[in-house]
Amino acid sequence: MNILEPSFIRNYFTMLKKVIFTLAFIGCLGTPIQAQEVYSLKELLEIAVANYSSIKAKELYRSASIESVKLAKRTNLPNLNLGAQQTYGSVNGQVGPMYGFGGLGVASSGLPLPDQNWNSGFGALYLVNINWEIFTFGKVRERVNLANSVVNQDNENLSQEVFQHKIRVTAAYINLLAAKKLTYSYLKNSERTETVKKTIETKTTNGLIPEVELSMAKAEHANALIALTRAKDQEQELENKLSLLLGKSNTKIKVDTNLLAHPPLFFLTESTQSIHSHPQLSFLKSKINFSNQQTRFLKTQYYPSFSLVGVFQTRGSSFGSGYASNQNDFTANYFTGITPTRSNYLLGIGVTWNLTQSYRLAKQVSSQNLISRALLHEYELAEQQLEAEQELSTNKWKNAIAVYEQVPAQLQAATDAYTQRSALYHNGLIDLVDLSQAIYALVRAETERDIAISNLWNALLLQAAASGDFNILLNRL
Repeated sequence: MNILEPSFIRNYFTMLKKVIFTLAFIGCLGTPIQAQEVYSLKELLEIAVANYSSIKAKELYRSASIESVKLAKRTNLPNLNLGAQQTYGSVNGQVGPMYGFGGLGVASSGLPLPDQNWNSGFGALYLVNINWEIFTFGKVRERVNLANSVVNQDNENLSQEVFQHKIRVTAAYINLLAAKKLTYSYLKNSERTETVKKTIETKTTNGLIPEVELSMAKAEHANALIALTRAKDQEQELENKLSLLLGKSNTKIKVDTNLLAHPPLFFLTESTQSIHSHPQLSFLKSKINFSNQQTRFLKTQYYPSFSLVGVFQTRGSSFGSGYASNQNDFTANYFTGITPTRSNYLLGIGVTWNLTQSYRLAKQVSSQNLISRALLHEYELAEQQLEAEQELSTNKWKNAIAVYEQVPAQLQAATDAYTQRSALYHNGLIDLVDLSQAIYALVRAETERDIAISNLWNALLLQAAASGDFNILLNRL
């Protein structure tokens, strides 16, 4: 049929109108299906920091430490106790010693009488008691400083966790992108082998080539499909790992593959911060500071504490002042018994000093000093490891660049060889073995290209992780 005929043109436009009308009708009836959002690395890092449970836990630990600082500041407030009791019972007394083991003694008081009686009435006691440590030789101050050092330690621990999690997420992101690129390369390879297989099937059917060549082509295509399946399996594993790091299990994340479309710039940016500000070293430093502060706090326990005390109390009783000579001088009236009739107050200043406390604490202070020294050695080891990692990251970067610079020549040569061998094979000038070698060389060159770019980004990530400056990588995005 000639496409320039009027009938063909009319039918074409009629069909086009129907298609447009159908699409518009569907759009009006239902909610538009939105394409899955593609996430960049920066967006995924924000999601990971906001959702990861370990980071949330450390944020709550820090919040708890901040509350502990407020508690430490309030420990210097005076103890103010209010008390009131209303009781009913007898008041027989007996001269003799008594000690209330375990607080089980009954505070029944009265004159010793010759005989037991069961005269009972009501009694009441109302009191206010204040106790204030007015001078503690720095105990309160050091307790607050100790609580602040815990906050600093938890804050550095949170910063370290956020930094390390960003490194983990970025590594998983780069590896996932590399896996996707490899899957695409293996997919193209399977398409090439399938094309060759179909060509051989046609020639075999026409009796142009032997059957055994078709078997070899099927084997090559099967190998290509196996490699593609393994690549997809690896990609799915990395997708699951990245999803877990984002705090969203069983969620398929569509990532931006443009990151591996180009390598980072061919120079290594030095970190703008000192290695001593690395989150890992900062956290270890905060642990050392906490241990030293713990030692200072323990030493303040050697000294006494001066306290100011004040008591005011008032009492009521159903027993009269003449009860000693007249045992009928009492009443069972409730309101008479609880009405205050006698009051007393007390003011004083006291000192408490546990003289054996310093002897016991001496070993605890010695133990804490040893812990501080051990933490210092851990700090020195971590510093040495980070310096070694910085040197390693520089070498990794140089090696990754050296490999990447050879990739274009390798890929171009493999592409040219495949094009040439494919043309020769279709003209019957070479056999399938030669063509398979060209296909294998092309797949290897494409794989080397994808791996070379991902290695450049991984080397840059290693540099950021070793220096503690994540902006080294973010500035390249």
